[in-house]
Amino acid sequence: MEDKHFKRTLITSALPYANGPVHIGHLAGVYVPADIYARYLRLKGEEVLFIGGSDEHGVPITLRAKKEGVTPQTIVDLYHGIIKKSFEDFGISFDIYSRTTSDTHHQVASNFFRTLYDKGVFEEKTSEQYYDEEAKQFLADRYITGTCPHCGNEKAYGDQCEACGTSLSPNDLKTPKSTISGSRPVMRETKHWYLPLDKYEPFLRKWIMEDHKEWKPNVYGQCKSWLDMGLQPRAVSRDLDWGIPVPIDGAEGKVLYVWFDAPIGYISNTKELRPDDWEKWWKDPTTKMVHFIGKDNIVFHCIVFPTMLKAEGSFILPDNVPANEFLNLENDKISTSRNWAVWLNEYLEDMPGKQDVLRYVLTANAPETKDNDFTWKDFQARNNNELVAILGNFVNRTLVLTGKYFDNITPGCGELTDYDKNTLKEFAEVKTDVEKLLDTYHFRDAQKEAMNLARIGNKYLADTEPWKLAKTDMDRVATILNISLQITANLAIAFEPFLPFSMDKLNKMLNVKPLGWNKLGSTELLKAGHQLGTTALLFDKIEDDVIEKQVQKLLETKKANEAAEKQAAPIRETVSFDDFTKLDIRVGTVLECTKVPKADKLLQFTIDDGLAKRTIISGIAGYYKPEELAGKQVCFIANLAPRKLKSVTSEGMILSAENADGSLAVIIPEKTVSPGSEVK
Repeated sequence: MEDKHFKRTLITSALPYANGPVHIGHLAGVYVPADIYARYLRLKGEEVLFIGGSDEHGVPITLRAKKEGVTPQTIVDLYHGIIKKSFEDFGISFDIYSRTTSDTHHQVASNFFRTLYDKGVFEEKTSEQYYDEEAKQFLADRYITGTCPHCGNEKAYGDQCEACGTSLSPNDLKTPKSTISGSRPVMRETKHWYLPLDKYEPFLRKWIMEDHKEWKPNVYGQCKSWLDMGLQPRAVSRDLDWGIPVPIDGAEGKVLYVWFDAPIGYISNTKELRPDDWEKWWKDPTTKMVHFIGKDNIVFHCIVFPTMLKAEGSFILPDNVPANEFLNLENDKISTSRNWAVWLNEYLEDMPGKQDVLRYVLTANAPETKDNDFTWKDFQARNNNELVAILGNFVNRTLVLTGKYFDNITPGCGELTDYDKNTLKEFAEVKTDVEKLLDTYHFRDAQKEAMNLARIGNKYLADTEPWKLAKTDMDRVATILNISLQITANLAIAFEPFLPFSMDKLNKMLNVKPLGWNKLGSTELLKAGHQLGTTALLFDKIEDDVIEKQVQKLLETKKANEAAEKQAAPIRETVSFDDFTKLDIRVGTVLECTKVPKADKLLQFTIDDGLAKRTIISGIAGYYKPEELAGKQVCFIANLAPRKLKSVTSEGMILSAENADGSLAVIIPEKTVSPGSEVK
């Protein structure tokens, strides 16, 4: 492969849908690695643009708006604001974070479509699609539900069954219905424009399969699979009233398909930021373009968007697309619809000042080549055992000892022992190792190498024991602490792309400005006599109760999901009115209620039934304390045959309603009535 000489780097990150907040899966897969890379290149003094923005068109937006009874614009305004602020507070260092509802984007996307249209790139086709006659509109795939032909799930969408994960088309569904009106849709002809991916297959095969063998195996493999299956033309327009109107005559009621519109957002956001020189970032072959995405976006960024750029003719193509796999949460797939996620905006509220802890953990667990898992226990362990016990411990010991013995002034370095020289050599090599990993998008291993520098420092302090030598040899102590301070200053550089908040704090403790990547590995970062700043703990231990609160939040979510998923029991077979009248249902007053010994689920009631006292045993001890029911009136069946439960004869049945989650609620009359009143 030919050697490339780039003058600048354009970094893009997938545009999140503005129909909900950002969660840790998005962060681990896209935004944290992209930010690490951008910060690293800036530290090296390179010319970089890091482009982001919200994807504000498409069916998920309209679905959310319909569900909440508001306009799509209201939805995108809300979530664009939440997402943008969350990114800012979390330290994702975009040069611009804009949106696809901006005027600039509408103009750029429309012009892009028109250029391809005028060049005759698109194929115009008429096809039959589902149409809702009651709502008077064509239905997007997500507006159609039905029975999955593979697993029988009755709530499958027109594009995917979320129960079995199978990709579908609306025609695959059994008994399809519109989610708008609930009616069964009909097929009706409609006209759309298609990007002929099949005609660009030879170009794509050479460009990817031959020219980009260095791409990550998961990316390269997925591209090969798509190409081997054979590419088909893909519609670039759809019938929808939310989006960028197709800018040609005869296309009323049609908008640009979101997959076509969204990646153009990278171009429009660059133009919004740099109106005078945006073209050098998109059309100069000395610009290196890198797309950071999740694996669900590989086909769009490696096959579809490059085809669009190639068809236009004046744009550069991406040099790399280091897509990640998915991050799971507590051994379960992250799901926005089930609220099974750790939302960034909520994390920032619950864990103030701990942005870097999450950045560190997500990088350590980055799903770079396969799906990985986030657990709160691992989050706690990595904070306490690595950030606190390794990195924070070394920094704190070095600075505290320097304050104690040298009044917070960097001591001079005396004669070096062989052990000193070996230690200096070892940490001087860190730059090469970390740099090589960052340049090839191995962020997890790069962070690990940076942490190894702190391990080197801890071992050096533990082996040399300056606190013992302070009694006899202060010159030796000065040398040890000088070397330890040089390691500390190197840590401030090595961790800057990964832990920006903490390294800013460390630079203040060292009383230095950011030192720059090219100085990493230097043994003379802090000169003798340099005044240090005020020492403070770099990281705090996270206690069990903090983690337990987060775990409990997830357990409550799981419980709510299980309740929501549980449908009401089917109606039993019809009975006659005469059969119903055979049941004697009455209201009684609870005179006494106690727990049945050795029976956790049973309560024993003494009921005034208007004629006498009767005993009834009921299995509701898991939902009520005896004192909660004493004195209350309850409904009960009075003419059931008595039966023995735990050696007590029960003379009837107290009526309860069973919730979707299995909990029970006793049926109590709204007003007080006379004991023995019949329920009719």
